Amino acid sequence: QVQLVESGGGLVQPGGSMRLSCAASGFTFRIRAMSWYRQAPGKERDLVATITPAGGSTNYADSVKGRFTISRDNAKNTLYLQMNSLKPEDTAVYYCNARISLSNYWGQGTQVTVSS
Repeated sequence: QVQLVESGGGLVQPGGSMRLSCAASGFTFRIRAMSWYRQAPGKERDLVATITPAGGSTNYADSVKGRFTISRDNAKNTLYLQMNSLKPEDTAVYYCNARISLSNYWGQGTQVTVSS
């Protein structure tokens, strides 16, 4: 079955950096576009970034453009999110997402807290 397992979250100071990883299994990772979403307390889950199957094209939410970079390693079935210049408003649970045959699959999420 499809499994997405995020890791790499934690506490970081404003202005700091963090890299999230998402290990994927149970489907053909290299042919699927992948995304990162985030959900802050009391808010809806929002799209952060998307990457095409071969990694040649990416898209970002305006709030993270120039600070976050989505990437993937198809040989390792792993999705990444490099987050730089972190702000307190980036605090959220971050989720890895795969859309397969009109169904959305999610990981369990990883908490990112940006605070001094």
